[in-house]
Amino acid sequence: MIRLDNISKRYPSGLEALKRVSLELDAGEMTFLTGPSGAGKSTLLKLLMLVERPSSGALLINGKNINRLSRSAIPGYRRQIGVVFQNHQLLSDRTVFDNVALPLLICGYSPVETGRRVRAALDSVGLLQKEKNYPLTLSGGEQQRVGIARAVVHKPKILLADEPTGNLDPQLSSEIMALFRRFQNVGVTVLIATHDIDLINQLNHRIIRLDDGRLSEGDDHAQ
Repeated sequence: MIRLDNISKRYPSGLEALKRVSLELDAGEMTFLTGPSGAGKSTLLKLLMLVERPSSGALLINGKNINRLSRSAIPGYRRQIGVVFQNHQLLSDRTVFDNVALPLLICGYSPVETGRRVRAALDSVGLLQKEKNYPLTLSGGEQQRVGIARAVVHKPKILLADEPTGNLDPQLSSEIMALFRRFQNVGVTVLIATHDIDLINQLNHRIIRLDDGRLSEGDDHAQ
């Protein structure tokens, strides 16, 4: 599903954020990406989102080298990607329903189909009853669930998360991880960048470790 073949990324400043990284993620796999600050985790996610392009190497999704996608093809590619951020990035002047609906409006879905998909996504994260609320009336955990609903409302094949539990307590963090496992169980490929070693060590999923832009020893499953 996802294959990085000798991927390097050097920014104009001279910073080499990734150095000849090679790895593969299977379809429907849930994987954690960890390492110290500055290790290259966010850069790797940005490459998968095509926010950045690699300096060298091949990045393949379902066997297709996305490095070669034209600018006009990027929106179509991103429709198979869902992204969850640490700080939610919700619009405070829009309701929960409207926040989740944004990706569908951008893609041109009809109002009827938008309503069906938004309510299904909210139901999947346990927030259907909060669709008319505004984000500031929700707890931090609920806001993160809205962010997850927005990320999956268009039924992506790949779900990326950048420190999704960074602002949550251990109980809420475990609940968010349980949501990610639910999406993995229906075939979504999930890649989560996180510093929360204690949490991911409790889960039996593959852990990829980056250090100074390189894969470190111990690309394995938590025990």
